Amino acid sequence: VQLVESGGGLVQPGGSLRLSCVASGFSFSSYAMSWYRQAPGKERDMVARISGIGSSTVYADSVKGRFTISRDNSKNTVYLQMNSLKAEDTAVYYCSTQLRHTYWGQGTQVTVSS
Repeated sequence: VQLVESGGGLVQPGGSLRLSCVASGFSFSSYAMSWYRQAPGKERDMVARISGIGSSTVYADSVKGRFTISRDNSKNTVYLQMNSLKAEDTAVYYCSTQLRHTYWGQGTQVTVSS
């Protein structure tokens, strides 16, 4: 199983970013995918989750109405569209899936700062 995130960077408050995570090594459409984030000195928290066929999504209260998770099963890719970014969204963002074990990508840094 391999998960490779991309799309992070530096953005001003109020700006947008789209993260991508390309998955390989498992039957992608059969499993839910999640985005987590970890800020310095804090625990890793779930941001959003999407079901295998994309029909169901769950969001952390802190990102509802601002972030959108989606997936393209033809490309084995899950996305996180982040709008109206705030300084408190600064973190390393990880995609994850749980098969028999929990798998993580290497993470992508998102920094929201003026």
